[in-house]
Amino acid sequence: MSSGGCSTCLEVIFAVVLPPLGVFFRYGCCSSEFFISLVLTVLGYAPGIVYSLYVILRTPPEPPGIDGERPYDMLA
Repeated sequence: MSSGGCSTCLEVIFAVVLPPLGVFFRYGCCSSEFFISLVLTVLGYAPGIVYSLYVILRTPPEPPGIDGERPYDMLA
């Protein structure tokens, strides 16, 4: 998803309905944020929501790039 306000709004909605899903859309399935959100949601729904909202709203993730240098849209 893009880093616009609409995608953040959708991620927050998904984080309230199913907390790991919102984190998955922001960070992917192989991130520590996703696994922490998954464990907290299994242990208790409310801690999963709180952590997922915190992770989604704190700072945006790094833009995707090759070798972490340039975003894909700058390659063309």
